[in-house]
Amino acid sequence: MALLKVKFPFQKRVRMAQALWLLSWLAVLGGTFTFSLGIFLKTELHKRAEVMDNTEIHAVPNTLMLAGLASLGINFFAGKICQDSLDVARFPRWKSFMQPFFVLSVFFTLLLLVAVIMSYAMKGNLEESLKVGLKNGIRFYKDTDTPGRCSQKETIDRLQMDFRCCGNTNYRDWFEIQWISNRYLDFTSKEVKDRIRSNVDGRYLVDGVPFSCCNPRSPRPCIQYRLTNNSAHYNYEHQTEELNLYSRGCRQALVNYYMGLMNSIGAGVLSVFLLQMTVLVSLRYLQTAMEAVVGQENAEIETEGYLLEKSVKETVKEFMDTVRKLLQPTQVDAAAAEGGAAGGEKAATPAS
Repeated sequence: MALLKVKFPFQKRVRMAQALWLLSWLAVLGGTFTFSLGIFLKTELHKRAEVMDNTEIHAVPNTLMLAGLASLGINFFAGKICQDSLDVARFPRWKSFMQPFFVLSVFFTLLLLVAVIMSYAMKGNLEESLKVGLKNGIRFYKDTDTPGRCSQKETIDRLQMDFRCCGNTNYRDWFEIQWISNRYLDFTSKEVKDRIRSNVDGRYLVDGVPFSCCNPRSPRPCIQYRLTNNSAHYNYEHQTEELNLYSRGCRQALVNYYMGLMNSIGAGVLSVFLLQMTVLVSLRYLQTAMEAVVGQENAEIETEGYLLEKSVKETVKEFMDTVRKLLQPTQVDAAAAEGGAAGGEKAATPAS
């Protein structure tokens, strides 16, 4: 028994074809929008590639671009099918094309839904990527003379100023690494020597941060060095005073930025997904309603349209049987190959 059967008089079929033609071209714009969102997100991720450790997060924009391009093709053909459905003589040429068209359309439409789910589910991957990437970025901050790392200082400084953040987790991350290059240290100075000797790894560590951590909104002139030394600054209490540095870590700032971006993109793509599903469901009804007209003398007869020719259970069973038939020759060939190999081994064994 057909699933969700609906009756379509001639006038209703015509109005549906016309409305669906407009809807399919609106969905073309939706596909363009999805593709553009994918490019935009990929560009934003590439901007911060130096502070990201892996490229798994790029699966979201890649999926969006693929689904967007596929949506353009799907809805272009949907518009052509709607046009030809108004002419009974031209519609039959689409008959052999419809089944693979619907299979591909459903696959790429579900890909839109996958992209939406991924945009909400990638927070853990994003956090881990930024955690390692920012840690390395801060560690290489001083390597302005090292090939491949010359721009790392500029990248981190711009990042901290643009996102109003400091360090990976907070400003204390700068206390644990040597961020001042040896090139700018006076090794004849007793203070420099003492600091290097006091460290197991022989690094020059200070309780200070780069200038880019300074918050310009603070009324007090920026205190970058000797942050934990109360006596080094007038009217200063490190434990209780609100420092004139950005308190938020850059990892949290970037996670908030990218997740806000992806959540907004997810909402936009979800609306495109719903539009695409509306086009496919309507097109399926139009196709089945028009197939009943083909071969009839009177093209203005009332016909029935449906989503599935049989029930969901029967359709799934039929699909699984088709898949088994396709896989069966492969299994037979594998079994024959194993049998041939066993026969060869038996022939090679000398008779006792």
